[in-house]
Amino acid sequence: MKEVFQKRRRLFLGQCLKYLRYVLNDHFVLVLFFLLGFLMFQYGKLLQHFPKNVIWLEIILAFVALAMLSLGKIATYIEAPDKLFYLPKEEEVVSLIYQARIRSFGIWTVIQTVVLILLAPIFFKLGMSLAIFIVLVIVLAILKWFVMTEKEKVFFKDGHFSWEKAINYESKRRQGILKFFALFTTVKGISASVKRRAYLDKLLLLVKKTHAKTWSNLYLRAFLRSSDYLALTLRLSLLSILALLFIPNHLVAAGLALVFNYLLLFQLLSLAQHFDYQYLTRLYPISETQKKSNLKAFLRCLSYLISLIELVLCFSLKAAGLIILVTVIVTEWYLPYKIAKMID
Repeated sequence: MKEVFQKRRRLFLGQCLKYLRYVLNDHFVLVLFFLLGFLMFQYGKLLQHFPKNVIWLEIILAFVALAMLSLGKIATYIEAPDKLFYLPKEEEVVSLIYQARIRSFGIWTVIQTVVLILLAPIFFKLGMSLAIFIVLVIVLAILKWFVMTEKEKVFFKDGHFSWEKAINYESKRRQGILKFFALFTTVKGISASVKRRAYLDKLLLLVKKTHAKTWSNLYLRAFLRSSDYLALTLRLSLLSILALLFIPNHLVAAGLALVFNYLLLFQLLSLAQHFDYQYLTRLYPISETQKKSNLKAFLRCLSYLISLIELVLCFSLKAAGLIILVTVIVTEWYLPYKIAKMID
């Protein structure tokens, strides 16, 4: 059975590596390269001109330490059929989960330690000695062990192993990883839930229920009621707003906001195939041209609405000009090209 779970791990990691090629494409690597260079420059500048008021630095370091402690999930690779086929071998499954917890602890402790080492110059500037820093790293590693132990308790209920909880936990873990890759390319195996969200029904009145707006109504309903599109829009929009508010270099902040906008629009392009499973939509007396124009109009409105919010929070004319220029290019040139390619 151990070999079965090892094979599952290899297959999933192979799948992730395949999608990683699309994430690390030439354009994204170039953006990351410039972003990393800027961060290194700012980091060196911070160390050279260390501020006298360090309370905000201490708060940030404490937040980073707590964030690193909370990160990390136990990769069990349990699947739904296991509760039937491996029920007689439940003890072996529990043993494999224990091993998975140790493996996850090791991986995330290494990541946590690397992050702390990268931040070590700031700790030393704050007056911390090397010995105390080493003790801090060890203490955080010990705390990480207890955190992972607490996470392992999710798999048990009243002292007994819960197949349902273990299966749901692993499913959510995989879905979280796949949804990240889905920001950059089409990913198989992503499941989505649909909720009515009655409190958003009034937004449906924004689009008239006419023959010419048939697909616009469908796209708006899918956007508001699908768990993927609305949640993704809120998350990436929030990241854009935080970048504009807290990054001191306005051009870099605007650049990051535009990257998040691009990722959002790229992901929302999947609305073009959202109703492909519904064969009745193919019976509509509506041309493909109208379907394209409705999707284009919907994404255009959303793109300009998000950009308008960002312009309000942008405190630089140059950054505002950059946002306007790139938004117009992406919305008026890139989107029509991609929509025509996807629907055709």
